[in-house]
Amino acid sequence: MSSPLPARGLYAITADPHDCDRLLPQVEAALKGGARILQLRDKHRRLAPAEARLLLRSCRAHRVPLIINDDIELARQMGADGVHLGREDTDLQRARTRLGPDAVIGASCYADLDRAVAARKAGATYVAFGAFFSSPTKPHATPAPLDLLTTAKSRLNCPIVAIGGITPENGSALLQAGADYLAVIHGVFSQSDPEKAARRYADLFETHAELP
Repeated sequence: MSSPLPARGLYAITADPHDCDRLLPQVEAALKGGARILQLRDKHRRLAPAEARLLLRSCRAHRVPLIINDDIELARQMGADGVHLGREDTDLQRARTRLGPDAVIGASCYADLDRAVAARKAGATYVAFGAFFSSPTKPHATPAPLDLLTTAKSRLNCPIVAIGGITPENGSALLQAGADYLAVIHGVFSQSDPEKAARRYADLFETHAELP
């Protein structure tokens, strides 16, 4: 585990892959477009560990951390930078024990600030809130209000991820409210040109940095 967590930026999450031959060039394009973190989301376990390592190789070449969704043992086996855990996944303390003190461990907190506070106390590296907008991945998610990001930023000393229906058009409001990362699935990986799509999100962070 060797890629440090960046201060801010596009957090690209893969759509459930059908095969590595299709996914790998999409990932490479997203990384070239400016993704600063990559999460492998493989709910159906279609990729073999050897194929997942090809993604890790690309991430290493771009100095981008690779986070594995849900699967602590895969993250440990392949030497990924960390894991992201949701409500139904293994508890954070077990993940920290298995992956070690330097691993990145993210926690989905939905629209629940108390859950985020507890996750941080349990050792989460970052917390994620959402969905902020309508999302095809989580169509029934409880909507998260923008001011949740502002409150979380004032109470938590860790990076904050916003997720759920984020587009280049609505992402600026999330950054202004306090998000450090914008997590995007379909806005990058369902596009005909993932590199161009990723760059549009990456540009938001440059614009936000220039605002007074």
